[in-house]
Amino acid sequence: MTEIDAKTDALVPAWLTLPDIAERLDVEVTRVRQLVKEGQLIAVRRGENRALHVPAAFISGDKVVKGLSGTLTLLKDDGFTDEEMLEWLFTPDPSLPGTPAQALAENRGTEVKRRAQALAV
Repeated sequence: MTEIDAKTDALVPAWLTLPDIAERLDVEVTRVRQLVKEGQLIAVRRGENRALHVPAAFISGDKVVKGLSGTLTLLKDDGFTDEEMLEWLFTPDPSLPGTPAQALAENRGTEVKRRAQALAV
């Protein structure tokens, strides 16, 4: 879990704490921590008390956004840090259009994964 810089923090429109996510997913906070540890979610320390936060865009209703885990794995395999992954996911891409995070939320994960795979080449 990383400390986030102001530039990346500004890219992400909304954040949720781990207890907020646990409530939405109807699981214990320890399960959310496990999702972070397994690389299915990215959590960063931010704010005055440096609490762990996850981008709200990663949660849709009562589930983790479809395709997020696979995309994070691809980016991690490409050598991206958590901060670089957040920057890539929340930076507008005119070829999508929108951001990769928006595309994942709109169930356009295949397009996002193609772009993530292209980064490795």
